[in-house]
Amino acid sequence: MPAIATEKTGRRFPGMPLTAQVSILWLVLCLSLIAVVPLLPGVNNASVNLLARLKPPVGFGGTWTHFLGTDDLGRDIFLRLVASLRTSLALALGATILSAIIGTTIGILAAHFRGWVDQVIVAAVDAQASVPFIIVSLTLTALFGNNIVLFIFILGLFGWERFARLSRAMTLASRGRGYVLAMNTLGFPWPRIYLRHVLPNIASTLLVTATINFPEVILLETSLSFLGLGIQPPMSSLGNMLGFGRSYLLTGWWIAVVPGVTIFLCTLTVSIIGDWARNVIGRA
Repeated sequence: MPAIATEKTGRRFPGMPLTAQVSILWLVLCLSLIAVVPLLPGVNNASVNLLARLKPPVGFGGTWTHFLGTDDLGRDIFLRLVASLRTSLALALGATILSAIIGTTIGILAAHFRGWVDQVIVAAVDAQASVPFIIVSLTLTALFGNNIVLFIFILGLFGWERFARLSRAMTLASRGRGYVLAMNTLGFPWPRIYLRHVLPNIASTLLVTATINFPEVILLETSLSFLGLGIQPPMSSLGNMLGFGRSYLLTGWWIAVVPGVTIFLCTLTVSIIGDWARNVIGRA
């Protein structure tokens, strides 16, 4: 009897590993706290209670009234953490989107025009990648002052070169494909070709790149705010919360440790999700 050829089938997308599942749950928890806690009655992260100053967390002599402790003004660390997390994640998300828009647009323009335009853009990308961005941020802040709009713009300039390189390379590869050549032959305007046909095909890869850029923006915001050049009071972010806590490492270590651990977990979980997404796309 002739052997019957069988095709080995498998899942197109591998099962999500436990680390990625835990990472997603952590992000869902953070987003839920950001959305729900500010809506609760009587919640005020700036409420001062000097009688409750420097209360330790639960397990270290504290009570469930302030289960993560209080700072030197008696403000609840948990409520401040939620407000800071909301600010930092919003800044990181907005800056990553801005960076993706800038970089992708520049990369597509370089791939389309080629010639001297491409050479200038490639040189700008190399220059951006060769200079430590923290120095650029400090310079811009010193020149133009410190305000929230400028700070968002500075964060948005971070990482655009990786989007530009990726979109340029993938657009160049797409230009030789049949559907692009056919639309060029039919006289479709090039912006329409790129926006409606090329960009959707490279969007998944750009999204993975965004998950890599996102935690780096959080760390950049943390560094600038820690140095006093980022978010300023009365607004609160994870960075300035961490910077404020360094003065109380001996008498109130939890003021710095709580936001520090939160920064670590947020950057780690987004990085894990990005690695998993990159592996899924690579195997697809």
